[in-house]
Amino acid sequence: MNLNLNKREKIAVTSAAVFLSLFIISQFIIVPVFEKRDDLRQQLIDKKDILLDMKILQSEYVTMKEKLESSRQGLKKRPGNFTLFSFLDRLAGDTGLKDHIAYMKPSTSVKEDSGLKISRVELKLQEVTIKDLTSYLFKVETTENMVIVKRLSIIKTGKNTGLVNAVLQVETFES
Repeated sequence: MNLNLNKREKIAVTSAAVFLSLFIISQFIIVPVFEKRDDLRQQLIDKKDILLDMKILQSEYVTMKEKLESSRQGLKKRPGNFTLFSFLDRLAGDTGLKDHIAYMKPSTSVKEDSGLKISRVELKLQEVTIKDLTSYLFKVETTENMVIVKRLSIIKTGKNTGLVNAVLQVETFES
C-alpha cells in the first residue's frame, strides 16, 4: 500500500502502530506471564500449607501408634485370667469396702469403629467415707491393668454423717 501521508500523519500512524503493538504484546505476553507467576506463587503457598498439615498429621499418627503399642504391651502384661469384675471385687476387699457394695453390674460392648471389646462394670458403694472412696479410686486408676473410671457420681448421705453413696462406671479393653 502506498499511502500519501504527510509527516504528521506518518508520525501519528507510526505512534498508533507502536502503541497497538505494545498493547498487544502486553496483553498477550507480559500480563499472562505475571498472572501465571502469581498463580504459581499461590500454588506454592497452598502446597506448603498442605505439607505442614501432613507433617502435623504424621506426628499425630506416630504418637497414636506409639500409644497403641504401649496399650498392647499393657494388655499383654495383665494376667491371663484378668477380669474387670473380679479385679474391682478384690480391690474392694483390699480397701475394706466390700461390705459397702450395693451392686456390681458387668457388661461388655464392642466399639464399632475399631472392633475393640470394652468390659465395663457399674459399681454402687453405699455409706462410705470420702477417704475410703478416694483410696479405692486411686488404686483403680493407678493399676497397671489399664483400668479407668469412666463416670463417677457421688451423693452425700444424711446431714452430718460424713458418708457418701457413689456410683462408678469402670472400663477396660479386653484383648
